[in-house]
Amino acid sequence: MTERPEGIGGRPHTDGLPKTQPLRPSQVRQNANAKRMLMRLVQGDSPPTAPMSIVDRLAGSPYANPTIQVAGVDASARKTIDFALHLAEAMFRYGAGALEVETSMIAVTAALGLKNIEVDITNQSVAINYAPKDQTPITLLRVVRSWTNNYAGLAQVHQLVTDIVAGGVGRAEAVKRLNEIVRSAKPFPRWMVTVAFGVFAAVFVGVLGGGPGASALAFASNLLISLVARQLGRWRTPDFFITMACSFLVTFIALMLRWAGADIAPSIVVAGGILLLLPTGRLVSSVQDAINGFPVTAAGRFLSTLLTFGAIVAGIAVAVVTGTLMGSAVLDVTNTFPPAYPLWGQAILIAIAVAAICVTEQTQMRLLLPTAAVGLVGFFVLWGAAELGLGDRLSPAVSAVVIGLLGRVVALKLGAPQLVVAVPAALILLPGLTIFRSMYLLTTEETNILLGAGGMLNAAAIVLGVAAGIVLGDNLARPLTKGLSSNERRRVRRR
Repeated sequence: MTERPEGIGGRPHTDGLPKTQPLRPSQVRQNANAKRMLMRLVQGDSPPTAPMSIVDRLAGSPYANPTIQVAGVDASARKTIDFALHLAEAMFRYGAGALEVETSMIAVTAALGLKNIEVDITNQSVAINYAPKDQTPITLLRVVRSWTNNYAGLAQVHQLVTDIVAGGVGRAEAVKRLNEIVRSAKPFPRWMVTVAFGVFAAVFVGVLGGGPGASALAFASNLLISLVARQLGRWRTPDFFITMACSFLVTFIALMLRWAGADIAPSIVVAGGILLLLPTGRLVSSVQDAINGFPVTAAGRFLSTLLTFGAIVAGIAVAVVTGTLMGSAVLDVTNTFPPAYPLWGQAILIAIAVAAICVTEQTQMRLLLPTAAVGLVGFFVLWGAAELGLGDRLSPAVSAVVIGLLGRVVALKLGAPQLVVAVPAALILLPGLTIFRSMYLLTTEETNILLGAGGMLNAAAIVLGVAAGIVLGDNLARPLTKGLSSNERRRVRRR
């Protein structure tokens, strides 16, 4: 009997196995959704090697989504690039950070119709590379060789960039307005700036616990060092030696008057005097540059900041040694001073001090009261944080975050960059008394070198915390200020 084959082609029968049912449409959709979700988990939204558009750098800045005014302006690209470099040079001279300069240049070139632009910024130079397809590339570089206190000019440049991005100003008018900004006089005369130096030192000495006598001495000594610094500047003396001479004078005068029998606390007077010598704006800009991805610029500004601190230390050391040789007694810098005024009196002094700082930085008149108000809020936050027990290091950082956040909101509402409001308002947070005590121990007391070094590290931690807090506050305020730049643009369009 012939055996029957087990199946087609000799394969075994599968009738006994469970049969596979066809997928229903809902199951097909579920499988497709699962595949898409898995692909999102293992893949990015865009190819990993796709280049980022340079205009994407404007995200989060006041110049996001610039209005392109015209097309086909590549024939006059050189004029646009020259204008952008002149703009960047002015911003750097007035104290802007690298990120603000970069975003302003990108916004201006994009609004004026240029594509294929690359911007490179270092500590003292700005370069633009323009490389359109199938055309000869253009690379221009501008070196910034001088700096000046002119926050009013920086605010005007910020307003000019806002108007260009809004589409209300063409290149010819923009060039004219920038030249007017560069040539225009500063809002406050020199004598007023000199008096403001003295007023700040006097009122801040009162905040630290000094009485009317110490405040009067601080006022007089700061008038003197302002005049000396101005004269040394006319003689083209390097900034290092100018700072050293000023710190020497303020320390030496305080030591000599104490030696003569005056009832003052030299450490408080010196602390109030050297606070304006500290490179606060440079330090904030360097921290901001480091956080925002400009390591070369940040390193250059950090080095400049360290040199300034070194000049202050050298001036104090020379003054102390000179005073000791003349018979001055060794100071006890470990003394603490009770508040000389109640809290409301200290608040009034803080507002006056911030307004005086604004005058020395040549801030616009309309920004004086708002900046003083931001500084006053920061002072109360500092006081509240200290009362809660956050400590001497964390309290200034928390206050700096609030100042940075409010500074961005207030500045953009008034058509100015955040730095113009935040830096003067945050100067009151710097530990001038701690810096002086640490420098004194480092330079005069060999047995307390470790104590002085520890104090300097503590002061450096506070200063860096303040600078980082201002930058953090600026970033936290960005979601809150998205509408402010658009409001600014709407005002421009109505003109």
